Amino acid sequence: MNCQHIIEDTYTYIKSIENKGNVATYIPELGKVDPAHFGVCLTTNDGTQYTAGDANTLFSIQSIAKVLSLSFALSLGDKTIWQRIDVEPSGSAFNSLVQLESENGIPRNPLINAGAIVVCDILCSHLKNPKAALIAYIRNVANNQDIHYSEIIAQSEKSNGYRNFALVNFMKSFGNIKNDVDQVIDLYFYLSSVEMNCCQLSKTFGYLANGGNQLITNKEILTRSQSKRVNAIMQTCGFYDEAGEFAYKVGLPGKSGVGGGIVAVLPNSYTISVWSPKLNERGNSYRGMKFLERFTDTTHETIF
Repeated sequence: MNCQHIIEDTYTYIKSIENKGNVATYIPELGKVDPAHFGVCLTTNDGTQYTAGDANTLFSIQSIAKVLSLSFALSLGDKTIWQRIDVEPSGSAFNSLVQLESENGIPRNPLINAGAIVVCDILCSHLKNPKAALIAYIRNVANNQDIHYSEIIAQSEKSNGYRNFALVNFMKSFGNIKNDVDQVIDLYFYLSSVEMNCCQLSKTFGYLANGGNQLITNKEILTRSQSKRVNAIMQTCGFYDEAGEFAYKVGLPGKSGVGGGIVAVLPNSYTISVWSPKLNERGNSYRGMKFLERFTDTTHETIF
């Protein structure tokens, strides 16, 4: 299979069709991003990369980073995590409060906002300086020390994050947040502000295509069992109330972010990241979804 040719051909086709959707203006800094950006990078398990477009342009990975914070929490061995967070698809918007009311403050899964906030609370319980420890962990997984929080984006989110403040306080009222709510939500906003480009992102997530082991070094990030479970959660919960649609059309475990990024994994083979800032009505990258659907149709490589 000529992977570079398929990447370029798919990229050219998707770029030729209408670029529908809107950037995420409810986070003011994201609203300033050029909506024409479009980048792709595929990283095979031997570390080879194939790219197209703006693959080396930094962007805010937003909720994609929830997979990394979840992996960090799992690596710490906290036995309470699955008592405090479920593993079911939400079927609701990523910032919904509705289900928390009927389910006694237990988020449906760790990839919606409420679930990721509980993960941040778990990290706060285990770490002396959780903000510094989290970015150090992400750099370790990425095998790249040049990965940073965006202070501008974190502050932009904090200034407009009313729904997330509501979520953390609501869960606190049910006893599912153990630490100071200001510390927990601050860590969550910084988690969402992490910046990477497509090449960095696809390489970073390579451990989930490699049985939990980092690409090239083969250093264990997660056990094989933990890696399998994280992939399963991405498959069923990685796209909020569009998770079923992504599974049906793309057929890979994946995770989206409102910065327009998507990362998807074919276990034992490759990791692919796509970035295009315009979002569809469900909050997922319009071009990113279209690209991955066409790419897996062309290669016939899915987990199904």
